[in-house]
This record gives sequence, structure tokens and C-alpha cells, in this order.
Amino acid sequence: MNVKFLFKPSILVLLLCSLVLFSCSDSKKDNEYTAYLFTYFTGNGDGEEAIRYAISEDGYNFHALNNNEPIIDSDSISRSGGVRDPHILRKEDGSGYYMVVTDLLAQKGWTNTAMTLLKSDDMLSWSSTIIDIPQTYPEFSEVMRVWAPQTIYDPSAKKYMVYFSMLEPGSYDKIYYAYVNEDFTGLESAPKQLFFNPNEKASIDGDIIKKDDKFYLFYKTEGDRDKGIKVAISDSLTSGYKAEPGNVDQTDKAVEGSGVFKLINSEDYILMYDVYIDGSYQFTKSSDLKNFEIVDEDISMNFHPRHGTVMPITTEEMQRLLKAFPSDDLVGVTGASNSAIKTNNIVIKSDENTIYLPVKYGTDLTNFDPELKTLPGVAVSPEGAQDFSNGPVSYEISTGDEVTSFEVTAAVANNPVVEGYYADPEIIYSEKDKKYYLYPTSDGFTGWSGTYFKTFSSEDLVNWTDEGVILDLEKDVEWTSRNAWAPTMIEKEIDGAYKYFYYFTAAQQVGVAVSDSPKGPFKDSGAPLISEKPEGIRGGQNIDPDIFEDPQTGKNYLYWGNGFLGVVELNDDMTTIKSKKPKVITPDGTFREGAEVFFRNGKYYFMWAEDDTRSPNYKVRYATADSPLGPLNIPEDNIVIQKDVEKEILATGHNSVIQVPGKDEWYLVYHRFTRPKGEAIGRAAGYHREVSIDSLKFNEDGSIIEVKPTLEGIAPLQ
Repeated sequence: MNVKFLFKPSILVLLLCSLVLFSCSDSKKDNEYTAYLFTYFTGNGDGEEAIRYAISEDGYNFHALNNNEPIIDSDSISRSGGVRDPHILRKEDGSGYYMVVTDLLAQKGWTNTAMTLLKSDDMLSWSSTIIDIPQTYPEFSEVMRVWAPQTIYDPSAKKYMVYFSMLEPGSYDKIYYAYVNEDFTGLESAPKQLFFNPNEKASIDGDIIKKDDKFYLFYKTEGDRDKGIKVAISDSLTSGYKAEPGNVDQTDKAVEGSGVFKLINSEDYILMYDVYIDGSYQFTKSSDLKNFEIVDEDISMNFHPRHGTVMPITTEEMQRLLKAFPSDDLVGVTGASNSAIKTNNIVIKSDENTIYLPVKYGTDLTNFDPELKTLPGVAVSPEGAQDFSNGPVSYEISTGDEVTSFEVTAAVANNPVVEGYYADPEIIYSEKDKKYYLYPTSDGFTGWSGTYFKTFSSEDLVNWTDEGVILDLEKDVEWTSRNAWAPTMIEKEIDGAYKYFYYFTAAQQVGVAVSDSPKGPFKDSGAPLISEKPEGIRGGQNIDPDIFEDPQTGKNYLYWGNGFLGVVELNDDMTTIKSKKPKVITPDGTFREGAEVFFRNGKYYFMWAEDDTRSPNYKVRYATADSPLGPLNIPEDNIVIQKDVEKEILATGHNSVIQVPGKDEWYLVYHRFTRPKGEAIGRAAGYHREVSIDSLKFNEDGSIIEVKPTLEGIAPLQ
């Protein structure tokens, strides 16, 4: 059958990245490969169960081809109208490619009996054959599902083997295999059992890779107690697999679709898998295929894949794919290597032919070499240092016969103030150290699953030093080890010595830890300080504490809450509550979380975040009061900060406020979606956030002038 293939023969819009997974031996030398191809599908909705392509130059940063649209029409290669779980393989002699997919459309139910074999000379057009197992092999006439086929070359048999899971009534999913005929259009014989879970639970989504003369079979298992990605090892491709104890996935969430590939010119392997309920992918790295560490912070994708695989490709192959399947947001420049550039925040716009390079304060732009990174085979001119101080510099980006001119701007961007993913920022000025300290949530973890807190120090609010981890739930806290969120801090002089009290969210409770230094380490009190909601409160969470010392009375108050705002007075020891009955002072229906309280010119100011942190509309509002316990007066126009769509600054919320000691000079410290990727990654932007600082100013009557979020940030304090 000839496949209707979907590609646009338009001019190459040079490219960036994505990923490719391979699970077999390969006749080409490792050093011939320069990039990766990722084959994947995107979901269970209309048009999502179809083969898509993405590429990467490093196996970490990925960009979709064909604007994330299918490269093959699923109707033309399937019986169901949908295909899933694509696995791609280069032929052993390098003359072409094979691909296998599950023939399944989820909207028709999860019962299926067929898979599709595909072959191609160029990865652009494919021919296909549908194999229905029960129809072809009567001994499997009762098979209910045939899932996630993959293929591998067996050098002993000198044949290609397809392996996949099957389910029969009264049993559980087991992995079977069969050799494929020379035309890659059918199986030579009925499938044979390759592996079953010794715990008599499902084993699906098998993925085999060879290392040091051993075969590693990664598979997913299910069950109430024992579920996730596991590995079985054998000396033989077709028999003898022994399951290793434990899991190799690094999450407690439901996962499937594992895929392993070796990094080019490296001894390291990537294991990736589909965290399908969360709609995310997790990447881990290993050198022994048994012990894996999470590398999610190094990964970027401009698409949301489901169960896919990766294969290494050459420069010629990559350029062929780029020409056949161009994407609007792909250009030949993929980033920049100069350490002065905030690489997470580079903005490349192919529709405008512009590149924006945010640089750190103090960078000499009169003689600056951005050290632009390109895809293999892409050339950039001019080379070396250029003068960016007077505006954009014109660059030519060429791939083969294609030459495109881009205007490249390098500009100082003090926001975000620290590089990487951080959120919910708290800030103090330490009288002891004469420095500012920033205490954020460590972000970038799927579902806000971080487990540790860090701090950063600065003398001028612009140049920050990473002081490291100050509290690790897994090591330092006995009562929980999950969800390290939204801390708050206060410095207190007690009996002539400075003490630091750190209130933090963990497992939707509020804890407190103490140190003699703002840098920590901090010692946890041993139990949650806030574990119950105030009387009458049914919804919401006990999160987002804020500590405030009333300068008029010396009393100390702890505020907290999501969906409600609670407050209690603390005892002088700062680690116990004076009143066991919290007061609820929720401002109005806009209150979501992230309370911040400060005092200025006889007024108490209360700030809070509105909306969901995953929403671009996340913003800050405020009220005032004559007492730290209210009642609150809410101005008619009470927005403190909100998104700026024109600047692509979104979800500006959950803030703290800092006053320069001895001056009526104030700054707002807040988080935003990571820019520019935030909007593209959807609701996952809610845990990929960055910390920014902008000036906070007041009218003569004390009302707050709405803060306009900036890229430039503030100038260093003198």
C-alpha cells in the first residue's frame, strides 16, 4: 500500500531542536551522526493519533517539524483511523528505514488487534502493511489488544524482529515477538512469547537496547503496589530475560511508553517516558542502564509528545527533513553559548526574522560575540565579536542554497534576576550581613514536586550569588518529604544574637525551621506549625505562609492560605502559636493565595495572587488596613501587577515586597511564566516560572501605582 504523506514543499525555514530514540545496533559509526529524530503522537483527540516528527541537535532541546502536524495520514495506514506509539529504526545496511505503530483510535475504545509495518527510503514517503494478529494467526483468535510494537535487528538470525504486547482473556499483557519477512510486509510465523511479568501483572511498551553484549528490555507494569517502568536483562535477544528489582522511572506518577537512546559520542543513555496523566514527559540519564537521574531541567520541547522514540540522524538527513517538513518557528540558530547570555530567555522569531539575546548586567556590548549555536550544516555570518551597543546587528543564516537575514539584538535584561526555574519569591534585608536574601520555591518539577529550598544573596538586587540548598525535605524534615513550596523568612535579634526563622510549605502544611545564618543550614522544628484549616474553612490548602512583624507593636503574625487568608499571632519563640484559633480575613473573591503583608506610612498593605498560577492571567491585587488583623479596605482599582501581552510577560504573581533600609524606596519581587517558552508549554508553565524585580511606587495618598513588568528590571542599588 502506498501512503499518503503530508509535507509542505515550502522554502526551508531553518531549524532548531527535538529528539530521536533508537533501540538497536546501527551500521553507521557514532561520529557520523549529528542530530536526533523524535517520532511521536500527541494524544487521544481528533487528529492527535498520528505520526509526527521533531528534531534535536543535542538530544535535550527539541522542536517539532511540520508545525507539529502529522507527516503521514493515519487513515491511509490504519484500519482504525489512528496510529500510536511510533518506533523508527534505520536498516542495518543504511539503505532505508522501518517504522512500526499501534493501529488504534482511542475514541473507538482500547480494544485493538492490529499493528502497521512501514518502510521508507528517505523518511519522507512511506509504504505500509496492516497486520491483524487474530485474523492472521488462529491460535491468537481471542486476542483483545496488540500494543506498542517495536522492531530490532537480530544479528544472529540476520533478520528484523518485531516485538509487542498482547492480551488474551483471563490473562495479563505479555510481550511477544516474531521475525519479519524480507519485504517488511508481514511476519514469518506466529508470535512467540518473549517476556512476562514474574509478578503476573501487565508488561507493555517494551523497548530493547543492547549494551556490553547484554540486552536490556524496558517495560511498563501495572498494579496497586508495583507499577512503573522496570528493566529485565538477558544475554540473548529472544529469551532468558530476568526482571531486575525495583523501578527505573524516577516518579510516583503513572507512566508509560519508555524509550531509551544513547547520546551521540557519549557513554550516557537517555531514558524518557510519558507521564500521561499530567500530560508531560520525563527525561532521565544513566551510564549503566540501571541507575537513572532526572535531567528535566535540561530539557525543552515546543510540543507535547506521547509515547515516541528517538533515532540518531546525519546532517544530510536532518536537512532533508527540514526541507520537507519546515516549521514556522524553526531557524538554523538554536541558541547561544556566551555565558553572559541568559539562554533560557533567548527569543527567536522566524516570522519577523529577529533574534533577541538577553544579557547580564555589566556585559560589554560594544565588543560582544554571542557565540551563536546552529544546527549541523548551518553557517552564520558575520563571525566573532560585533558592536551591539547601537541596536540590532544583521546576520545571514545559510543552509545549503538557502540564505536568510536576521536582525540580532543583544540587550541587558536584569529580569529574571536568577537563571533557572524559581517561583514564589520571598526577600529580606539582613542587618547582620548587610545583604539581601532571596528565598524562592525551586521550580521546574512536574506538578510542583520539588523537595528542597535554596537561597541567593545580593548587595544590589541585580547581581545574585547562589548560596545553595538551605533545607532539603528528604534529608532535613521528618514529617514529610514532598512539595517544597512558597517559603517566608524573618531575621530577629534575640538576646544580642541574630536568629533566622524560615516558614515553608510542605505537603500542604506549614513548617518552621531555624538557623543562626540567613544562608542556613536550617533545622526543622520537627512538626508542622500549621496542619489544620481554620474553623469553618472546608476548601483550599494550608500553603503560602507570610511572616510579618508589626513595627508599631512588635508582635509577630503568620499569614497563610489558598482560597482563604488565615492569620495567627506567634509567641516570642517564633516557633509556636499564641492563639490556637486562627482568624480568617479573606479579602474578597479574587483571593487565591500568596499573601504578602508590609507596613508603610501608618498603613498596613495586604497583597495576594488572583487566578491560577498556571494561567497567563495570574496577577496581584492589594488592600490596606489600620491593623495587621484588618478589617481590609479594598480600593476600586487595586491591581498591583498583571501580564503584559505585548512584552510576552505572563502570569505575574505571588510576590514579596522589599524596602531599601532607611529609604522610602520599594521593590516588587514576583514570578512570571518562563519567557518565551511559557505560553507554548501550556499549563506546565505553572511550574516553569522565573523570578523578577521591578520598582514599586505609591501615589501621594498611599495608593499603589500599578507596576508594569519589564525585561530590563531595575538598576543595581548604590
